[in-house]
Amino acid sequence: MKDQKNIDLYKFEEELYDNGVEYICGVDEAGRGPIAGPVCVAACILPQFLRIPGINDSKKLSEKKRDELFKIIKKEAIAYNIVMISEKEIDKINIYEATKKGMIEAIEGLKVKPNIALIDAMPLNELKLEHKSIIHGDALSASIAAASILAKVTRDEYMAKMDLKYPNYGFKHHKGYCTKMHVEALEKLGPCPIHRKTFYPVSKYFVKQLSIFDDEENNE
Repeated sequence: MKDQKNIDLYKFEEELYDNGVEYICGVDEAGRGPIAGPVCVAACILPQFLRIPGINDSKKLSEKKRDELFKIIKKEAIAYNIVMISEKEIDKINIYEATKKGMIEAIEGLKVKPNIALIDAMPLNELKLEHKSIIHGDALSASIAAASILAKVTRDEYMAKMDLKYPNYGFKHHKGYCTKMHVEALEKLGPCPIHRKTFYPVSKYFVKQLSIFDDEENNE
């Protein structure tokens, strides 16, 4: 028997299934707000009758629970696709356009073509597929929640790797968000190549330092 939380979380999907829709794609992102690192977008199609206990908006879950659900979702999903849009692309086209680009690429890259996409908040008028934008969708739709978990865990793992490459910024702790620890590191070290140069306060800290890191990367 399903609990009330899961009944509510599947209401959008169940209505679509009742109307004959076969494949529903949930879409969400992680990393719009940080001042470093990429934005990560995931698209995910879950089986119609699959119910995953505990699935929810990734921000409301513990790291341990996210990791557990991440494995289940990847195993059980009909199809999923995860896309990273780099900090350089974000600086070039802005975070809003970068997120849209990632969402469209994530959907279009699915191995199974969905009939409809449920998207967390973001309107995608360019998408040539029936879609519905749902405010706070990651807390209201199981498909979007699944995508949010895929995106969040993938991005967190990436930022942990960046912590090894660029130590002393604390990326494994704050994941690139503008925390006190992060700002103090910026003041001391200046930005590194994965910082978003157009984001405040990166834009005001030690801009010349970027060229030093770029030269080091080119010489590797």
